[in-house]
Amino acid sequence: MRRRLVISYLLLMVLVLIALETPLAATLASRETERVRADRLADATRFASLAGPALRGGVPGPLDNELDSYDELYGIGAAVVDRDRRTVVASESWRAAPGTRAALDVALSGQQASGPESVWPWTDGRIVVAVPINDGGEVLGAVVTTTSVATVRRTVTTWWLVLAGAGLLAVLACVLTAFGLAGWVLRPVTELDVVTHEIAEGDRSARVQHRLGPPELRRLAASFNNMADAVSDVMDRQRAFVAHASHQLRNPLTALRLRVEELGVALTDPEGRAEHRLALEETDRLALVLDALLTLARAERTENLRVTVDAAAIAASRVAAWAPLARRRSVTLRLAAGDAPAYARTVPTAVDQALDALIDNAVKFSGAGGEVTVEVRHRDGGTSLEVRDTGPGMTASQLDQATERFWRAPEVQNVDGAGLGLTIVAVLVDASDGRLTMRANSPRGLAATLWFPAPADTPSCTDER
Repeated sequence: MRRRLVISYLLLMVLVLIALETPLAATLASRETERVRADRLADATRFASLAGPALRGGVPGPLDNELDSYDELYGIGAAVVDRDRRTVVASESWRAAPGTRAALDVALSGQQASGPESVWPWTDGRIVVAVPINDGGEVLGAVVTTTSVATVRRTVTTWWLVLAGAGLLAVLACVLTAFGLAGWVLRPVTELDVVTHEIAEGDRSARVQHRLGPPELRRLAASFNNMADAVSDVMDRQRAFVAHASHQLRNPLTALRLRVEELGVALTDPEGRAEHRLALEETDRLALVLDALLTLARAERTENLRVTVDAAAIAASRVAAWAPLARRRSVTLRLAAGDAPAYARTVPTAVDQALDALIDNAVKFSGAGGEVTVEVRHRDGGTSLEVRDTGPGMTASQLDQATERFWRAPEVQNVDGAGLGLTIVAVLVDASDGRLTMRANSPRGLAATLWFPAPADTPSCTDER
């Protein structure tokens, strides 16, 4: 934006300079040409006053010496012609130039003639001046002079170079002023852009300095800070409410479950025992929901803190932790990872919790005889962890909704779970500047891939296919 502002200021300045200097340059050329023409007309008029007797008597007299001295002193050729265009007397360097005939026609008609009107830096040729010789109202002949335009052209060129230099200095001053002005105007906008990106990346404490730039932008910065404060406060209150509510509900829920368990001893009716069992299952389900809400609230509060972890070691520990449950459900759980460490830069416990959620889902939905594979590898300059299962998988529309809170596929509504597992994974991965992608596994099932950036001080990794 600064470059566009400077270019607009510069373009305006150039247009103003062109509008001012072009007429001035033309005026200077015309004025210098007019000065030389007036000087030559004065000289030719004096010669015309001396040429009258020479034309009447046919004797050049002192006119011949006058023209030679004038030519020798100024280098200007001059000649006197009669009414029949015969040269009566001429200086040594006299040569007819283009335009001499037209000037003589005007002079012999009784009027003065001179040309051209203006000499430009690219003009060639000569300045021709012709003055009639009168005697009692009768035109006896004419005096004509021709002057090289070189001197006038040099003077005009010098003036134009001075104007061009002044214009360049004005343009340079305009550029320097424009950069300073654009920087002053855009500094708040630039800082606002930086702070907006910082807030979008999770730093909700970032704020804009509201004492920079024009008053309008200072007011905008102050309003932005107020808005950021309000949004941050609302988010903090919302997350605190979820965490506190979930935590506070744990105690009465625990007490309620204990009371329901105690009631089971007094129940003798088979139908009552069945209802008692369902009540206990619902309390367990509610406990899972509260635990997931607490985990989600903690994950969303994680800001800026990053730690370096060995994803391969974590994956090995999580596979070992989930192996007993997988065996009880007749599911084969295995790890595909090399011996080398696979370092990743994440928020604390992101890899642990994300793998727990993905392995839990994979084991839960694979069914007896299913297979779950956890693969760790270096990829795209970071570390990739993929959990593949042989369960029912998801459709394309279900994959789009899978990370929404409390969403569950219609066919698994009766399976244990709170519908927050993948939401927690998405929050943790996003807070770690990573990626979560899910796709259909081949030949069946689901493949969920976690990608985390590598630490800055870790040598670049090559893909291990």
